[in-house]
Amino acid sequence: MLPITIQVPVLASLPAAARQVEAAIAESGCTVVAFEGEMGAGKTTLIRELARTLGVADDVSSPTFALVNEYRDGRDRPVYHFDFYRIDSINEAERIGAAEYFDSGYLCLVEWPARVAELLPEPRLEVRLDVLSAEARSIQITVIT
Repeated sequence: MLPITIQVPVLASLPAAARQVEAAIAESGCTVVAFEGEMGAGKTTLIRELARTLGVADDVSSPTFALVNEYRDGRDRPVYHFDFYRIDSINEAERIGAAEYFDSGYLCLVEWPARVAELLPEPRLEVRLDVLSAEARSIQITVIT
């Protein structure tokens, strides 16, 4: 099944896309998922919808200043959401224990993963969002080994 491309013609299609991302995560067996895309591509919006699909009841928002948010999925397992956009250095990511989170076996959803590339494990899933129009997106999902 992987790699796959998901077309999101309008925002109303996002729940179906999130279900496909969830299926790709399950198929890959990867617990680290790197979300790539330009500013405003919809990384946090897709993660919010994916979290709903996973049964997260909390309000999901970008952890831009905290670097990591922890949620609980519908089976009470941790889901970690990272945003490394404002990270100052790889050392800062190491200080918050990013590598330990990535090695925990729990789902780690990572925005701006290129900023911590040397800490990311392989294999991992990459979810790339490309902007096609104001609402339309193309999402490519691949396993990075």
